[in-house]
Amino acid sequence: MSENPSIWEVRVGIYATQQQAEEVEERIARLLCPDPDHAPPCPIPWSASLRHVSGQPGEDDSYAELIEQAEAEKHLRP
Repeated sequence: MSENPSIWEVRVGIYATQQQAEEVEERIARLLCPDPDHAPPCPIPWSASLRHVSGQPGEDDSYAELIEQAEAEKHLRP
């Protein structure tokens, strides 16, 4: 495997409200760059973004199991 840096994407699917998703994104940002006030450049260049996936048929099925799990757990909550 090459030791040269390249772009890697880490995808995380969560079943959450928009506010919860934004909070998770902020936590991930703090993991990647714990000191947001440091002088540039960041030691490890990175970016983060949120993408809403509705889970409707015909859309990207990458999170089909997550949606199924979330729907099942909704019915288990008191």
